Amino acid sequence: MHFVYIVRCADGSFYTGYARDPKARVKMHNAGLGAKYTRGRRPVQLVYTEACRTLSKALKREYEIKQWPRAEKRRLITARS
Repeated sequence: MHFVYIVRCADGSFYTGYARDPKARVKMHNAGLGAKYTRGRRPVQLVYTEACRTLSKALKREYEIKQWPRAEKRRLITARS
């Protein structure tokens, strides 16, 4: 399985990414080994995951979500809670 995930950064911003193992990826972000964006915004908290059957679908979905405004991402996160 492939996953699209969203983390909430310490400054309240959201970061969207792709991973095979979202929990392990969050640990990397919190260790400062993740994306450059999250390094200065630690700690991060996993707030959303979405499973995709293929890498291609996951990457397309990640790109789609990254284009959304913050309010739309917030709606997505709360809809799954």
